Amino acid sequence: MNTLARQIDQLNKELLSQLSQEIFEVFGQSIEELKTKNIEENSIQIGELMPEFSLINAYGKKISSTDILKKGKIILAFYRGSWCPYCNLELKFLQDNISKIKGKKSVLVAISPQSPDYSLTMVEKNNLEFEVLTDHNNDFAKKLGIVFQLQDFVLPYYQNLGIDLSVFNKNNENTLPVPAVFVVDENGKVVYKFLDVNYMNRINVEELIQAL
Repeated sequence: MNTLARQIDQLNKELLSQLSQEIFEVFGQSIEELKTKNIEENSIQIGELMPEFSLINAYGKKISSTDILKKGKIILAFYRGSWCPYCNLELKFLQDNISKIKGKKSVLVAISPQSPDYSLTMVEKNNLEFEVLTDHNNDFAKKLGIVFQLQDFVLPYYQNLGIDLSVFNKNNENTLPVPAVFVVDENGKVVYKFLDVNYMNRINVEELIQAL
């Protein structure tokens, strides 16, 4: 088990002690339904060109893929939002490995649909040294085929936990990206991909670094 996986295993144990069994059953049902949509097969694949993007960072500045590619490869880490404890663990772990990523002449950016003010809070709280970008309405993630509609039956459980996506994402779509990580080479081609509709499963960061 890799280091991040061990941290997630510990998180699962903590959440099991804090949340009701009903919540886990509903979340599990949501994940099982997502598995039937074949998002992994229908999303952008290794060898394809990554669409260009220009997205706002936590400070309101536009960041473009064209500019980043001048510096080297891009690692695109799509996460659901700062409200997601699994996403926070993953981003913190990527931050812990940022020197190794930079040493491979790669630029890490994290992307979510949440508004920049929430991203800024997360950047400052976790001392993140990489760009955290806002993909409003998941417009960019939709081009990659990694967006899904959160089911109606699970929405009340999110809201009871204080997660109101209309507040975080500034829309009423209730759409989220599947947690995914792509490596894009200097020519704009996808050379590595991790995607799992089960948000509790996250990338093996050690494997990612070896792939750079």
